[in-house]
Amino acid sequence: MTRWLDDDEQRTWRDFLTATQLVNEALDRQLQREAGMPHTYYMILVALSEAPERSMRMSELANRAQSSQSRLSHAVARLEERGWVRRRPCEADRRGSFAALTDEGFAALAAAAPGHVAEVRRSLFDILTPEQLGQLAEICAAVRNTLEP
Repeated sequence: MTRWLDDDEQRTWRDFLTATQLVNEALDRQLQREAGMPHTYYMILVALSEAPERSMRMSELANRAQSSQSRLSHAVARLEERGWVRRRPCEADRRGSFAALTDEGFAALAAAAPGHVAEVRRSLFDILTPEQLGQLAEICAAVRNTLEP
């Protein structure tokens, strides 16, 4: 038997969907306007910048970017065209490959980061009280810990 959402749950669910979509759209617009890249590319560059030697196996990068391998491969190809990422085969496993952040890619990320952080603050953190921020952190951790593989 289906356990339907009550009116409060339905309203909260729809507000959650709208809020997350609006924040993601604001971040994407800001990055497109100021850095000429979509939010997806920014997140790939961030993941690589935080990896040892700024390099990561493509399958791990797809997981980190919450993307399918084919979608990630397409994005990495576009980043390669810009000179921001390069791919290399995995020595131990011929089927796998690594993506590595180039110096040019790191520079593009460094140039985009201040505007991105300002937009994150404007779109989310600056509108929350410290208590709300703590609640949001707890909520996000609970959802992530339940759903993350």
